[in-house]
Formats: sequence, structure tokens, C-alpha cells
Amino acid sequence: MTCEEARILLHALIDGELDAGHASAVEAHVASCPRCAVQLHDYRVMRQALAAPALRHQAPAQLRARIEGALPSRPAAAPSRRSLLKGLAMGSVLSGALAASLVVFVVRREEDQRILGDVVSAHLRSLQGDRLIDVQSTDQHTVKPWFNGRLDVAPPVVDLTAQGFTLIGGRLDYIDGRPVAAIVYKRRAHVINLFVQQIPAQVSAAERHATTQQLQGFNVWRWSRADLGFWAVSDINAEELQEFGEKLEAGVRGS
Repeated sequence: MTCEEARILLHALIDGELDAGHASAVEAHVASCPRCAVQLHDYRVMRQALAAPALRHQAPAQLRARIEGALPSRPAAAPSRRSLLKGLAMGSVLSGALAASLVVFVVRREEDQRILGDVVSAHLRSLQGDRLIDVQSTDQHTVKPWFNGRLDVAPPVVDLTAQGFTLIGGRLDYIDGRPVAAIVYKRRAHVINLFVQQIPAQVSAAERHATTQQLQGFNVWRWSRADLGFWAVSDINAEELQEFGEKLEAGVRGS
């Protein structure tokens, strides 16, 4: 494991979000890398500091007095007990709904970032040694059947050779601790790893608009359709990767 890969996973290690295999790999790297060990130590110190009770701040009593002093001095009609309780109940419901929405947003964003890191790490691993391809073929009818029995879902394999993206094979890989299909293309001398994974039912959608992000110098294109999620990773520029994604979308819809 390289330092770049380890640093992507340090936060997940601290939060206990890594599976046993990834956690063991990160810990083994940290044990032999002083720079990453210092980084991990700093993250842990920061986490403890943020949880310290001393960071809590209570508004001073003078603030209450200033607010009460700014209110109209003319007495208003006192609300009935029923209307007061109703208002409190409505406020509690709205506050609870807003808080729940915020928690869902934060959790989903953190999960997306963790998966993004896993995708880039898997791409980096594939470029080392002979891990890039398990089944080597430019024929989509050879690559697609190879995944039968290895995954719960059959990934669509689209031949984009005529559009300038050459299919060269596929392999089995792991994202977020789950097996995924990795379909490999080449654009000139650049490798494009397309990861295809079944999306859990609670977050699946009929189709989501594609987005492109960048991490560790790699561009990542993401799209989902029905119960499948697609992530394409490469060091080609964002415009070319977007072109790859658009052609892939058209191919998947037409298959």
C-alpha cells in the first residue's frame, strides 16, 4: 500500500468504517511509514480535542436580558395553554425533521467520499503488477459472461472501440468491502477502469445525472441507472472522461 492510498483511508480507519482487510493493510503501512504514522496521530489528537467539553459554549445571561429588553413593553394577550402546547409540538416536529435531514445528508456525503476513495484506490492497485485484467478480450460477448457466478448481478459490457475507447477485458475487484465488476478500457495509452456495482435498495433510483470529480490527480465519472452504480476512473482529462461516460450511458440505455 502506498502513502497516497493509506492517507485516503486514515479517516475511515479512525471512525471504524474499514473492513478487516483494509484496516489491516492500513495499519501495516502506518507501522512502517513514519510520515503516515504522524498523520494518523494528528488525526486522533484532533478528534479527541473536538470532543472535549471545553469546546461547548453557553450563551451568557446578559444575552437573555438584552433580548427581553428589545421586546415590546405593551403586554400582549397570553396564549392559551392548548395553543402553546400545539406550537411547541409543531416546533419540535419541524426541528426533528430538519435535524434528521441534516444527519442523512452528512452521512450520505461521508459515505460517497469513502466510496470515492475506495474507487481511486482500486484503480491504483490495478495499475501495479499484473492485477489489471482477469479475462482479457476485446469482445463484449466474452467479457460479460465471465462475470456470471462471480457477482449477484450481470454488469452491462459496452463495446466502445469504434468511439475511441478500446475494451481490453475485465476483472473482479472490491469497493467498500463488496465485490464489483471492473471493466477495463484504454484511451491511447491511458487505462480507464469502469467499476459496476449493485446499489442498495434504499439508495437506488431510476436514473441519476452523471457527475465528474477529481481525487489524487485522477478524474472520476459517476452515474447510476436502476439498481446499478457506475464509476469510471482514469488519468485522462475530464472532458475525455465525460465523453466516455456519455457514450457509455447511450450504450447502456440501448442494450
